[in-house]
Amino acid sequence: MSVSVRIPTILRSYTGGASEVPADGATLLEVLDDLEANHPGIRARVLDDAGEIRRFVNVYVGNDDVRFLDGLKTPTPEGAQLSIIPAVAGG
Repeated sequence: MSVSVRIPTILRSYTGGASEVPADGATLLEVLDDLEANHPGIRARVLDDAGEIRRFVNVYVGNDDVRFLDGLKTPTPEGAQLSIIPAVAGG
């Protein structure tokens, strides 16, 4: 399944500056694997050493936060838009 992944500014150095890139996969994990194959290093910025989504990174399939779905097993239907959103702190 081909999806579109929106890349936050902080990770665009991995995508050659592109704000959106295509990726293939039937699940979020497969999409992240494809992203890593085409943009080495990006997966480590999304997943921690245990292979889970980093605490301060939110990932959405469409408008739905994958933490409230099936996590890395969340289906990524053809044409879906994925968004990687790092948390922003400030005060």
